[in-house]
Amino acid sequence: MSTLRVTAEPLTVHTHPNADALELAQVGLYRAVVAKGAYRTGEFAVYIPEQAVLPAALIDELGLTGRLSGSTADRVKAVRLRGELSQGIVCRPAALADVDLSRAAGEGTDFAELLGITKWSPPIPTRMNGTVEAAPDLLPWVDIENLQRYPDLFAPGEPVVLTEKLHGTACLTTHVVEDGRTHVSSKGHGARGLALVEDPRNLYWRAVRSHDVPAVAARLAERLGATRVGIFGEVFGAGVQDLTYGADGRGELLGFAVFDVSAEIDGQVRWLDPASALLDGELPLVPRLYEGPYDPDAVLALATGRETVSGRTLHLREGVVIRPVTERYSPVVGGRAIAKAVSPAYLTRKGGTEYE
Repeated sequence: MSTLRVTAEPLTVHTHPNADALELAQVGLYRAVVAKGAYRTGEFAVYIPEQAVLPAALIDELGLTGRLSGSTADRVKAVRLRGELSQGIVCRPAALADVDLSRAAGEGTDFAELLGITKWSPPIPTRMNGTVEAAPDLLPWVDIENLQRYPDLFAPGEPVVLTEKLHGTACLTTHVVEDGRTHVSSKGHGARGLALVEDPRNLYWRAVRSHDVPAVAARLAERLGATRVGIFGEVFGAGVQDLTYGADGRGELLGFAVFDVSAEIDGQVRWLDPASALLDGELPLVPRLYEGPYDPDAVLALATGRETVSGRTLHLREGVVIRPVTERYSPVVGGRAIAKAVSPAYLTRKGGTEYE
């Protein structure tokens, strides 16, 4: 899940092809449906992204009472309005009436706290939860920003790799060479430095043990001369999320695919390409869909379509993850250069689940 920032942004306004009273305000590569004439190209407004939870007063002010998502109708989610995908909310809240939005955009001011906007946290089903313990040696995963919010994260033509983004739950496994211990965690617990105590009923531990991930990590640490190795995989199948990829979720039929690897070598944590790190094919990897020069239009096209995990195109694709061929830092997001692009069909599907 990406970080939540509510910022002022320059707008590009487009005609809505199916509604005379509506227009499309573009922020980055996102487009949000707005009332016709409310904004002009070049003006600045506040952009509230998807997964934001709004306070009741702001919902009322924006005329969105009863129109947002969630059990309490307060969460921003992608919707189609008169046939056009609308992602996020473009607005000028009264609380910011005296704020120079152009200057705030240049300074990158985050208005989330001032406006009382928080980030939605997905629920954690019992099968994914468990007893936790402190794990200071755990190698954490990172939040991945959306390419549509940061289209300049990659340079045109930069060599990149696109892998399929799977709809499951992220499983963090860290092997520590010094004591031989294995720490297993979810993305949420891992972000707080916590690991799950081993339990054969726990979803993450079931996946890790059924694929012998600790042994693979230990062998990889030996090959690399690493003191710690992190293997990050997606657990999927029936009972995990609504997209199953043909895995029924029982025993060895619980789906698992590695999407990233990190290793601490000579005191420095490095990110490794799983396809290169796991040369002997000891673990299943997420499908690699493309390697070549970066083209945002090509990326967004590949984010749609059918899944390739099952080999049977059973259902829609969630999206893709983009990373440079050569791992690097990005000043655009202030961290690792990695992004996701999500399929509009996935965002607007009916009956979807969104757990951790």
